[in-house]
Amino acid sequence: MAPPAIPEFLKGSEVPITFNREDHPPAVYRPGHAALVLDAQIGNYAMTKVFMDGGSGLNIIFTDTLRRMNKAVDNLPESTNTFHGIVPGRAVHPKGTVQLDVTFGTPEHFRTESIEFEVVDWKSQYHAILGRPTFARFMAVPHYAYLKLKMPGPKGVITVNGNFQRSDSCDRDFSKISEMYGIEKTLAELEITNDRTLLPEHKRMASDREFSATDDTRKHQVHPTDPSKTVNVSSSLTVA
Repeated sequence: MAPPAIPEFLKGSEVPITFNREDHPPAVYRPGHAALVLDAQIGNYAMTKVFMDGGSGLNIIFTDTLRRMNKAVDNLPESTNTFHGIVPGRAVHPKGTVQLDVTFGTPEHFRTESIEFEVVDWKSQYHAILGRPTFARFMAVPHYAYLKLKMPGPKGVITVNGNFQRSDSCDRDFSKISEMYGIEKTLAELEITNDRTLLPEHKRMASDREFSATDDTRKHQVHPTDPSKTVNVSSSLTVA
């Protein structure tokens, strides 16, 4: 496709965004290893654990988050996406999509955009995950060493700050969720391989075998001189 004769500039493209030492935190632990987790307002609710994922092509919100927002999670508009990485080792089929307003900034200087989310029924350490579509809509620029996000706003540049303590806390929560997922997966596999409606093989063999007076007993004379006086004794008993 040929480019237009006149450039079609995106909203906010006229605002330069830069980072310098004024943005530098007092200390940076393992630069680039901490997730960029920020505050944002989503659907008029304040969220404190919004993961900014520049590697994702989707925006994701979780059913647990929507329930806490008193929003229905059934009969949502259908999603056409199937993706990996939310549930380890298997594809995820979203429950649907939802359109919500996302706001960054402060009451004195903020910006709001309408964002489409994929709704996923899965446990997460985050309230929501915002991917490249949100970065592009806000013309936002992340700095993963400083844990900051900057974007054009109506009064200049809006800066949203993360912190290393919150990122570490989310990492710890993720470890707990992963362990729980492993336990649940193991239990689910056991549920499939162990049919509780059937007795184990050795139990079935013992219960199916009926007692036989002919095969399982022998006659024993109890009168010293009268051989007709006998009793049936188990053949498994040893002679005294």
